[in-house]
Amino acid sequence: MLKNRYIDLIEQTFYFPRHGFNVVDNELSFHDIPLMELIKKYGTPLKISYLPKISSQINKAKSLFNQSIQKHGYQGKYSYCYCTKSSHFSFVMEEALKNDIHLETSSDFDIHIIRELAKKGKFTPDRFIVCNGYKTEHYVQNMLQLVGEGFSNLIAVLDNPEEIEMYKKYDQPINLGVRIATEEEPNYSFYTSRLGMSSKKVMDLYKNQIQDDSRFKLKMMHFFINTGIKDTTYYWSELVRLLHVYCDLKEVCPELNTLDIGGGMPIYTSLGVEHDYAYMIDQIVYYIKTICEDRGVPVPHIFTEFGSFTVAESGAVIYSILGRKQQNDTEQWYMIDSSFITTLPDTWGIGQKFILLAINHWEKRFQRTNLGGITCDGQDFYNSDSHTNQVFMPRIEEGDKLYMGFFHTGAYQESIGGYGGIQHCLIPAPKHVLIQRDEDGNLHDELFAEEQKHEQMMRILGY
Repeated sequence: MLKNRYIDLIEQTFYFPRHGFNVVDNELSFHDIPLMELIKKYGTPLKISYLPKISSQINKAKSLFNQSIQKHGYQGKYSYCYCTKSSHFSFVMEEALKNDIHLETSSDFDIHIIRELAKKGKFTPDRFIVCNGYKTEHYVQNMLQLVGEGFSNLIAVLDNPEEIEMYKKYDQPINLGVRIATEEEPNYSFYTSRLGMSSKKVMDLYKNQIQDDSRFKLKMMHFFINTGIKDTTYYWSELVRLLHVYCDLKEVCPELNTLDIGGGMPIYTSLGVEHDYAYMIDQIVYYIKTICEDRGVPVPHIFTEFGSFTVAESGAVIYSILGRKQQNDTEQWYMIDSSFITTLPDTWGIGQKFILLAINHWEKRFQRTNLGGITCDGQDFYNSDSHTNQVFMPRIEEGDKLYMGFFHTGAYQESIGGYGGIQHCLIPAPKHVLIQRDEDGNLHDELFAEEQKHEQMMRILGY
């Protein structure tokens, strides 16, 4: 029997079902969510946030770090920070904070979010707040005010040596961190990251500006490797280099006790890969312990700042196919009922790939196609999946209604796309549905936002 159905393609290409995806009666389910039922209830285009996935990701990382700490007899503690810039929505923050975590901020306005969470009792003063980013005067003032309000575990991470002068204008004591600039991969546009400062400047900064000032305690060394945590020669060599910088600093700075290795834990953007999280985390703990022991310095507490890892795999965007266009003998287009530029800006902005699957008609034959958005922009398309370098969808005939979804889209898309504002070609922001489970494991869906209406856009534009 010739196997040319869409379900045959997926099962022959991947280990399937996996990662929460399954097919029941030729229709896709996502973490046991019957997607066709949601489509019938809410229509498309539709954004979905499956909140339990946020907690499961956090607990996966915490469990693996704590297992490695126990295995290696590591004397420091592990702390999980959520990187707020990945998604600032209240439902994301509140779900993440159920899991005894801390927060990492990037700008002045993050401080206002923390205050609101504290008012609701969702975030308590004993939590850590790691304040990254290039600091403005308002950002510094808000950090110092927050410390004065009792958030004594706030750590202001210095991005450059000159930043210390901003804190010296005030009498408020504050814990400091210092961000070390990493060396980029050999094929990158720059040799050294623009974030942080050269390791050569750190020692002078500590001895001349921090050591003898009673207002400041340097508690943390921070770095972030731009390509994320990967099992590559580049990552491990850069980690080793930066661990030696930590040891150099610890030898002259006794209050330094924390190493923040940043974020970048990989997520699943394809069903055709496997990430060995346990191995990578085990090696990180092993390297830190081994190098510190070799250098004769106490091991640090370990902080991570996982953003995409926390929230990305909770998200999905579902579209319906409005129609087909045959442009020449070989190029066929399926036109979606929205725009990639507005709803999935990472796909055209940085060429990001997501898991792409049909929702229904898995029993039909598959065919190669291109996906086009409804804007009049030539860049509004998607034609290359990460595992096949092509896009395949079920073949539809006259009268068929095909739905398809992009999955693991929960990080960055709304903030980059300009949630609630004016979007390209005035394409409206889609409905957004939140999905939670009760104590008995039953699914509950709730409409977070209606599709954007033209009246809202007219008000923004001043009409």
